[in-house]
Amino acid sequence: MQGGLSIERMCRLADVSRGGFYRSCEHKVPPQDEMELKAAVQQIVLEHRQRYGYRRVAAELRRRGIIANHKRIARIMREDNLLNVQPLFDPRNQNPGERFEVYLNLAARMKVTGVNQLWVADMTYVRLNREFVYLAVVLDSFSRKVVG
Repeated sequence: MQGGLSIERMCRLADVSRGGFYRSCEHKVPPQDEMELKAAVQQIVLEHRQRYGYRRVAAELRRRGIIANHKRIARIMREDNLLNVQPLFDPRNQNPGERFEVYLNLAARMKVTGVNQLWVADMTYVRLNREFVYLAVVLDSFSRKVVG
């Protein structure tokens, strides 16, 4: 009660929702604290070469004595584009010392003017319930039709 009026009555008179009134009463984080937290998050991410996700960053902040909710850390990292992106699996990196030959792509320079001048192929595997099966396709580059 404020001066004999309930909060509900005051909100109705001011044409304000009760939720909006209570949100305006909430404690706001001072911008200086937010900036210090952002700086600490950015420092940790850069120290670890952008390999840390928000969970590891939150744990590292706790170790450094800075208490912050992991959801807040995730929001800060998302706003600053600092979220960790896992590298895709690359089978060529299994033996780092092994060198592979690089061949020129002769088909890229070729001007195809008719059918059956250039065929392109691709192969992949499909996972079934109990096994993997391989799928290979050969296309005619000019007509884009399946040859085999």
